[in-house]
Amino acid sequence: MEGGDVIGTLAGFARTLRAAGGAADPERLQAMVAALRHLDVLDPSEVYWAGRLTLCAGPDDLPRYDRAFAAYFSGETARPRSRPPVVVRRIPAADPAGDGDGSDDGSGDARAATASPSEVLRERDVSKLGPAERAEVARLIAVLDAGAEPRRSRRFAPAPAGRLDPARTVRETLRRGGETALLRHRTHRVRPRRVVLIVDVSGSMAPYADALLRFAHAAARAGGRTAEVFTAGTRLTRVTRQLGGRDPDAALAAASAAIPDWSGGTRLGEELREFLDRFGRPGMARGAIVVVASDGWERGDAGLLGEQMARLHRLAHRVIWANPHKARPGYEPLTAGMAAALPYVDDFTSGHSLAALEHLARLVAGTGGTTAHA
Repeated sequence: MEGGDVIGTLAGFARTLRAAGGAADPERLQAMVAALRHLDVLDPSEVYWAGRLTLCAGPDDLPRYDRAFAAYFSGETARPRSRPPVVVRRIPAADPAGDGDGSDDGSGDARAATASPSEVLRERDVSKLGPAERAEVARLIAVLDAGAEPRRSRRFAPAPAGRLDPARTVRETLRRGGETALLRHRTHRVRPRRVVLIVDVSGSMAPYADALLRFAHAAARAGGRTAEVFTAGTRLTRVTRQLGGRDPDAALAAASAAIPDWSGGTRLGEELREFLDRFGRPGMARGAIVVVASDGWERGDAGLLGEQMARLHRLAHRVIWANPHKARPGYEPLTAGMAAALPYVDDFTSGHSLAALEHLARLVAGTGGTTAHA
Protein backbone atom coordinates (compact mmCIF):
# COMPACT_ATOMS: atom_id res chain seq x y z
CA MET A 1 0.00 0.00 0.00
CA GLU A 2 1.35 3.42 -0.97
CA GLY A 3 2.01 6.11 1.59
CA GLY A 4 -0.82 8.26 0.32
CA ASP A 5 -3.23 5.35 0.69
CA VAL A 6 -2.16 4.87 4.29
CA ILE A 7 -2.67 8.53 5.20
CA GLY A 8 -6.02 8.66 3.45
CA THR A 9 -7.22 5.48 5.10
CA LEU A 10 -6.12 6.60 8.56
CA ALA A 11 -7.66 10.04 8.05
CA GLY A 12 -10.95 8.37 7.11
CA PHE A 13 -10.79 6.20 10.19
CA ALA A 14 -10.11 9.23 12.42
CA ARG A 15 -13.07 11.01 10.80
CA THR A 16 -15.27 8.00 11.47
CA LEU A 17 -14.13 7.89 15.09
CA ARG A 18 -14.78 11.61 15.56
CA ALA A 19 -18.27 11.20 14.15
CA ALA A 20 -18.83 8.47 16.73
CA GLY A 21 -17.87 10.88 19.50
CA GLY A 22 -14.20 10.01 19.87
CA ALA A 23 -11.36 12.49 20.46
CA ALA A 24 -9.51 11.69 17.23
CA ASP A 25 -8.34 15.21 16.45
CA PRO A 26 -5.57 15.97 13.89
CA GLU A 27 -2.84 15.96 16.53
CA ARG A 28 -3.82 12.46 17.67
CA LEU A 29 -3.97 11.34 14.04
CA GLN A 30 -0.42 12.62 13.52
CA ALA A 31 0.69 10.65 16.57
CA MET A 32 -0.88 7.49 15.11
CA VAL A 33 0.85 8.05 11.77
CA ALA A 34 4.18 8.60 13.58
CA ALA A 35 3.67 5.39 15.57
CA LEU A 36 2.94 3.36 12.47
CA ARG A 37 6.21 4.48 10.88
CA HIS A 38 7.83 2.08 13.35
CA LEU A 39 5.25 -0.71 12.94
CA ASP A 40 3.83 -2.95 10.22
CA VAL A 41 0.92 -1.03 8.74
CA LEU A 42 -0.41 -4.23 7.10
CA ASP A 43 -0.70 -5.94 10.47
CA PRO A 44 -4.22 -5.17 11.80
CA SER A 45 -3.09 -5.90 15.33
CA GLU A 46 -0.41 -3.23 15.20
CA VAL A 47 -2.75 -0.77 13.49
CA TYR A 48 -5.36 -1.45 16.19
CA TRP A 49 -3.00 -0.83 19.09
CA ALA A 50 -1.33 2.18 17.46
CA GLY A 51 -4.74 3.79 17.08
CA ARG A 52 -5.99 2.76 20.50
CA LEU A 53 -2.95 4.28 22.21
CA THR A 54 -2.98 7.53 20.25
CA LEU A 55 -6.57 8.32 19.19
CA CYS A 56 -8.33 7.58 22.50
CA ALA A 57 -8.39 10.30 25.17
CA GLY A 58 -9.77 8.20 28.02
CA PRO A 59 -11.64 5.06 29.06
CA ASP A 60 -14.91 6.37 27.59
CA ASP A 61 -13.33 6.34 24.13
CA LEU A 62 -12.38 2.66 24.21
CA PRO A 63 -15.81 1.09 23.43
CA ARG A 64 -16.50 3.50 20.59
CA TYR A 65 -12.96 2.96 19.29
CA ASP A 66 -13.54 -0.81 19.15
CA ARG A 67 -16.87 -0.32 17.35
CA ALA A 68 -15.37 2.15 14.89
CA PHE A 69 -12.37 -0.07 14.19
CA ALA A 70 -14.55 -3.11 13.55
CA ALA A 71 -16.87 -1.11 11.30
CA TYR A 72 -14.20 0.76 9.34
CA PHE A 73 -11.78 -2.04 8.66
CA SER A 74 -13.04 -5.14 7.01
CA GLY A 75 -12.00 -7.75 9.57
CA GLU A 76 -12.59 -8.53 13.20
CA THR A 77 -11.18 -6.23 15.83
CA ALA A 78 -7.47 -7.02 15.89
CA ARG A 79 -5.96 -8.99 18.73
CA PRO A 80 -2.36 -8.69 19.90
CA ARG A 81 -1.15 -12.13 18.87
CA SER A 82 -3.23 -12.80 15.79
CA ARG A 83 -2.07 -12.03 12.26
CA PRO A 84 -5.10 -12.67 10.04
CA PRO A 85 -4.64 -11.88 6.37
CA VAL A 86 -6.70 -8.74 6.64
CA VAL A 87 -5.42 -5.64 4.94
CA VAL A 88 -6.38 -2.05 5.48
CA ARG A 89 -9.16 -1.20 3.08
CA ARG A 90 -9.22 2.18 1.44
CA ILE A 91 -12.71 3.61 1.39
CA PRO A 92 -13.36 6.50 -0.98
CA ALA A 93 -13.96 9.82 0.71
CA ALA A 94 -17.42 11.27 0.29
CA ASP A 95 -17.99 14.34 -1.80
CA PRO A 96 -20.44 16.41 0.23
CA ALA A 97 -20.62 18.99 -2.49
CA GLY A 98 -22.69 16.48 -4.33
CA ASP A 99 -21.80 13.56 -6.52
CA GLY A 100 -25.36 12.53 -5.78
CA ASP A 101 -28.24 12.83 -8.16
CA GLY A 102 -28.15 16.60 -8.04
CA SER A 103 -31.64 16.80 -6.71
CA ASP A 104 -30.75 18.63 -3.52
CA ASP A 105 -32.87 21.67 -2.95
CA GLY A 106 -29.84 23.94 -2.57
CA SER A 107 -30.56 24.78 1.02
CA GLY A 108 -27.29 23.12 1.97
CA ASP A 109 -25.15 25.60 0.00
CA ALA A 110 -25.15 28.25 2.70
CA ARG A 111 -24.26 25.69 5.34
CA ALA A 112 -21.46 24.31 3.17
CA ALA A 113 -19.76 27.70 3.22
CA THR A 114 -19.29 27.62 6.98
CA ALA A 115 -19.49 23.96 7.98
CA SER A 116 -16.96 21.19 7.51
CA PRO A 117 -17.68 18.51 4.87
CA SER A 118 -18.58 15.95 7.52
CA GLU A 119 -21.00 18.38 9.19
CA VAL A 120 -22.71 19.09 5.87
CA LEU A 121 -23.00 15.37 5.15
CA ARG A 122 -24.52 14.75 8.59
CA GLU A 123 -27.37 17.13 7.82
CA ARG A 124 -28.20 15.97 4.29
CA ASP A 125 -31.31 13.97 3.47
CA VAL A 126 -30.23 10.37 2.88
CA SER A 127 -32.64 10.06 -0.05
CA LYS A 128 -30.55 12.63 -1.97
CA LEU A 129 -27.08 11.18 -1.46
CA GLY A 130 -24.81 9.74 -4.11
CA PRO A 131 -23.18 6.30 -3.85
CA ALA A 132 -19.99 7.51 -2.12
CA GLU A 133 -21.97 9.64 0.31
CA ARG A 134 -24.33 6.78 1.10
CA ALA A 135 -21.32 4.56 1.79
CA GLU A 136 -19.88 7.17 4.15
CA VAL A 137 -23.21 7.64 5.97
CA ALA A 138 -23.70 3.86 6.20
CA ARG A 139 -20.31 3.54 7.82
CA LEU A 140 -21.14 6.26 10.34
CA ILE A 141 -24.53 4.73 11.15
CA ALA A 142 -22.75 1.45 11.87
CA VAL A 143 -20.77 3.08 14.69
CA LEU A 144 -23.73 4.88 16.27
CA ASP A 145 -24.18 4.10 19.92
CA ALA A 146 -27.86 3.13 19.73
CA GLY A 147 -28.13 1.43 23.10
CA ALA A 148 -31.24 1.88 25.20
CA GLU A 149 -31.62 3.77 28.43
CA PRO A 150 -31.05 1.66 31.53
CA ARG A 151 -33.83 0.53 33.84
CA ARG A 152 -33.76 -0.52 37.46
CA SER A 153 -34.15 -4.28 37.87
CA ARG A 154 -36.06 -5.89 40.72
CA ARG A 155 -32.97 -7.94 41.52
CA PHE A 156 -30.32 -6.67 43.88
CA ALA A 157 -26.53 -6.66 43.73
CA PRO A 158 -23.91 -6.01 46.45
CA ALA A 159 -22.97 -2.35 46.72
CA PRO A 160 -20.75 -0.19 48.96
CA ALA A 161 -23.82 1.85 49.96
CA GLY A 162 -27.59 1.65 49.69
CA ARG A 163 -30.08 -0.60 51.40
CA LEU A 164 -28.91 -2.76 54.26
CA ASP A 165 -28.34 -6.36 53.13
CA PRO A 166 -29.41 -8.40 56.20
CA ALA A 167 -28.59 -11.81 54.71
CA ARG A 168 -25.00 -10.91 53.77
CA THR A 169 -24.48 -9.08 57.03
CA VAL A 170 -25.63 -12.11 59.05
CA ARG A 171 -23.52 -14.50 56.96
CA GLU A 172 -20.49 -12.28 57.47
CA THR A 173 -21.13 -12.18 61.21
CA LEU A 174 -21.44 -15.98 61.38
CA ARG A 175 -18.27 -16.37 59.32
CA ARG A 176 -16.48 -14.31 61.97
CA GLY A 177 -17.76 -16.57 64.76
CA GLY A 178 -20.45 -14.17 65.93
CA GLU A 179 -18.24 -11.12 66.19
CA THR A 180 -19.66 -7.89 64.91
CA ALA A 181 -18.98 -7.45 61.20
CA LEU A 182 -19.27 -4.50 58.90
CA LEU A 183 -22.77 -3.84 57.65
CA ARG A 184 -23.32 -5.03 54.07
CA HIS A 185 -25.41 -3.14 51.56
CA ARG A 186 -27.17 -3.81 48.31
CA THR A 187 -28.78 -1.87 45.51
CA HIS A 188 -30.97 -2.64 42.53
CA ARG A 189 -29.22 -4.00 39.45
CA VAL A 190 -29.35 -1.80 36.36
CA ARG A 191 -30.17 -3.39 33.01
CA PRO A 192 -30.77 -1.97 29.54
CA ARG A 193 -34.43 -1.45 28.68
CA ARG A 194 -35.84 -3.52 25.81
CA VAL A 195 -35.98 -1.73 22.44
CA VAL A 196 -38.42 -2.72 19.69
CA LEU A 197 -38.03 -1.16 16.24
CA ILE A 198 -40.74 -1.46 13.59
CA VAL A 199 -39.48 -0.19 10.22
CA ASP A 200 -41.91 0.60 7.42
CA VAL A 201 -40.55 -0.88 4.16
CA SER A 202 -43.45 0.16 1.93
CA GLY A 203 -42.93 1.95 -1.39
CA SER A 204 -43.23 5.47 0.05
CA MET A 205 -40.45 4.70 2.57
CA ALA A 206 -38.10 3.07 0.05
CA PRO A 207 -35.58 6.01 -0.04
CA TYR A 208 -35.13 5.77 3.73
CA ALA A 209 -35.54 2.06 4.45
CA ASP A 210 -31.84 1.24 4.01
CA ALA A 211 -30.65 3.92 6.47
CA LEU A 212 -33.37 3.05 9.01
CA LEU A 213 -32.58 -0.66 8.83
CA ARG A 214 -28.89 0.15 9.31
CA PHE A 215 -29.91 2.12 12.39
CA ALA A 216 -31.92 -0.91 13.53
CA HIS A 217 -28.82 -3.06 12.99
CA ALA A 218 -26.78 -0.71 15.21
CA ALA A 219 -29.51 -0.86 17.86
CA ALA A 220 -29.72 -4.64 17.64
CA ARG A 221 -25.95 -4.92 17.99
CA ALA A 222 -25.95 -2.56 20.98
CA GLY A 223 -28.97 -4.12 22.68
CA GLY A 224 -28.13 -7.79 22.21
CA ARG A 225 -30.99 -9.92 23.53
CA THR A 226 -32.96 -6.85 24.62
CA ALA A 227 -33.48 -5.52 21.07
CA GLU A 228 -36.06 -6.70 18.54
CA VAL A 229 -36.56 -5.53 14.95
CA PHE A 230 -39.62 -5.97 12.71
CA THR A 231 -40.47 -4.66 9.28
CA ALA A 232 -43.96 -3.59 8.25
CA GLY A 233 -45.48 -3.20 4.82
CA THR A 234 -48.30 -5.47 3.82
CA ARG A 235 -47.20 -7.98 6.46
CA LEU A 236 -45.19 -8.07 9.66
CA THR A 237 -41.73 -9.68 9.45
CA ARG A 238 -39.41 -10.30 12.39
CA VAL A 239 -35.80 -9.70 11.27
CA THR A 240 -33.98 -9.61 14.63
CA ARG A 241 -31.95 -12.73 13.87
CA GLN A 242 -30.96 -11.54 10.40
CA LEU A 243 -29.76 -8.18 11.78
CA GLY A 244 -27.76 -9.77 14.58
CA GLY A 245 -24.59 -10.24 12.53
CA ARG A 246 -21.51 -8.08 12.95
CA ASP A 247 -21.17 -6.94 9.36
CA PRO A 248 -23.87 -4.35 8.46
CA ASP A 249 -23.94 -5.13 4.73
CA ALA A 250 -24.27 -8.88 5.30
CA ALA A 251 -26.96 -8.27 7.94
CA LEU A 252 -28.98 -6.06 5.61
CA ALA A 253 -28.66 -8.57 2.80
CA ALA A 254 -29.97 -11.30 5.09
CA ALA A 255 -32.85 -9.09 6.25
CA SER A 256 -33.71 -8.15 2.67
CA ALA A 257 -33.93 -11.81 1.71
CA ALA A 258 -36.34 -12.41 4.60
CA ILE A 259 -38.68 -9.49 3.83
CA PRO A 260 -41.34 -10.53 1.31
CA ASP A 261 -43.08 -7.16 0.93
CA TRP A 262 -40.41 -4.61 0.00
CA SER A 263 -41.84 -1.46 -1.61
CA GLY A 264 -45.43 -2.62 -1.33
CA GLY A 265 -48.37 -1.00 0.38
CA THR A 266 -48.87 -0.15 4.05
CA ARG A 267 -51.33 -1.69 6.49
CA LEU A 268 -49.82 -0.44 9.71
CA GLY A 269 -52.99 -0.88 11.76
CA GLU A 270 -53.28 -4.58 10.94
CA GLU A 271 -49.58 -5.19 11.47
CA LEU A 272 -49.47 -3.36 14.78
CA ARG A 273 -52.43 -5.48 15.87
CA GLU A 274 -50.55 -8.63 14.84
CA PHE A 275 -47.42 -7.44 16.66
CA LEU A 276 -49.35 -6.69 19.85
CA ASP A 277 -51.33 -9.95 19.76
CA ARG A 278 -48.35 -12.21 19.00
CA PHE A 279 -45.45 -10.41 20.70
CA GLY A 280 -46.46 -7.20 22.46
CA ARG A 281 -48.97 -8.26 25.10
CA PRO A 282 -47.03 -11.45 25.95
CA GLY A 283 -44.21 -9.21 27.08
CA MET A 284 -42.09 -7.82 24.26
CA ALA A 285 -43.63 -4.35 24.32
CA ARG A 286 -44.29 -4.20 28.04
CA GLY A 287 -42.03 -1.52 29.52
CA ALA A 288 -40.07 -1.26 26.26
CA ILE A 289 -39.00 1.67 24.12
CA VAL A 290 -40.84 1.15 20.83
CA VAL A 291 -39.65 2.98 17.72
CA VAL A 292 -41.99 3.11 14.71
CA ALA A 293 -40.19 4.38 11.59
CA SER A 294 -42.86 5.25 9.04
CA ASP A 295 -44.31 8.15 7.07
CA GLY A 296 -47.80 7.20 8.21
CA TRP A 297 -49.24 6.68 4.72
CA GLU A 298 -51.79 4.14 5.89
CA ARG A 299 -53.61 2.26 3.13
CA GLY A 300 -55.80 0.41 5.60
CA ASP A 301 -58.16 1.59 8.32
CA ALA A 302 -56.70 4.65 10.08
CA GLY A 303 -59.14 4.13 12.95
CA LEU A 304 -57.67 0.67 13.51
CA LEU A 305 -54.17 2.19 13.54
CA GLY A 306 -55.25 4.65 16.23
CA GLU A 307 -56.72 1.83 18.34
CA GLN A 308 -53.54 -0.22 18.10
CA MET A 309 -51.35 2.77 18.89
CA ALA A 310 -53.42 3.34 22.02
CA ARG A 311 -52.82 -0.30 23.03
CA LEU A 312 -49.12 0.07 22.31
CA HIS A 313 -48.88 3.28 24.32
CA ARG A 314 -50.46 1.60 27.34
CA LEU A 315 -47.91 -1.23 27.24
CA ALA A 316 -44.69 0.54 26.30
CA HIS A 317 -42.44 2.68 28.44
CA ARG A 318 -42.15 5.17 25.58
CA VAL A 319 -43.27 5.28 21.95
CA ILE A 320 -41.08 7.11 19.43
CA TRP A 321 -42.24 7.77 15.86
CA ALA A 322 -39.61 8.62 13.23
CA ASN A 323 -41.14 10.13 10.09
CA PRO A 324 -38.53 11.21 7.48
CA HIS A 325 -40.98 13.68 5.95
CA LYS A 326 -41.20 15.65 9.19
CA ALA A 327 -38.01 17.51 8.27
CA ARG A 328 -39.51 18.98 5.10
CA PRO A 329 -40.41 22.68 5.28
CA GLY A 330 -44.10 23.18 5.97
CA TYR A 331 -44.73 19.56 6.86
CA GLU A 332 -47.93 18.90 8.78
CA PRO A 333 -49.01 15.44 9.99
CA LEU A 334 -52.26 15.57 8.06
CA THR A 335 -52.38 12.05 6.63
CA ALA A 336 -55.12 9.97 8.22
CA GLY A 337 -52.67 7.40 9.57
CA MET A 338 -50.27 9.95 11.05
CA ALA A 339 -53.11 11.98 12.58
CA ALA A 340 -54.56 8.83 14.16
CA ALA A 341 -51.23 7.70 15.60
CA LEU A 342 -49.81 10.98 16.85
CA PRO A 343 -51.86 11.30 20.08
CA TYR A 344 -50.18 8.13 21.33
CA VAL A 345 -46.61 9.10 20.44
CA ASP A 346 -44.23 10.39 23.11
CA ASP A 347 -41.50 11.60 20.75
CA PHE A 348 -42.10 12.60 17.14
CA THR A 349 -38.84 12.94 15.20
CA SER A 350 -37.60 12.78 11.61
CA GLY A 351 -34.85 10.18 11.04
CA HIS A 352 -34.12 11.49 7.53
CA SER A 353 -30.37 12.21 7.94
CA LEU A 354 -27.35 11.07 9.90
CA ALA A 355 -27.85 13.93 12.37
CA ALA A 356 -31.51 12.97 12.75
CA LEU A 357 -30.55 9.34 13.38
CA GLU A 358 -28.05 10.50 16.00
CA HIS A 359 -30.90 12.38 17.66
CA LEU A 360 -33.05 9.26 17.43
CA ALA A 361 -30.25 7.30 19.14
CA ARG A 362 -30.22 9.86 21.96
CA LEU A 363 -34.00 9.53 22.34
CA VAL A 364 -33.65 5.74 22.60
CA ALA A 365 -30.86 6.20 25.15
CA GLY A 366 -33.01 8.59 27.17
CA THR A 367 -30.54 11.45 26.75
CA GLY A 368 -32.26 13.37 23.97
CA GLY A 369 -34.99 15.06 26.00
CA THR A 370 -38.39 15.06 24.40
CA THR A 371 -39.30 15.98 20.85
CA ALA A 372 -42.41 18.06 20.55
CA HIS A 373 -45.10 17.00 18.13
CA ALA A 374 -45.26 18.96 14.92
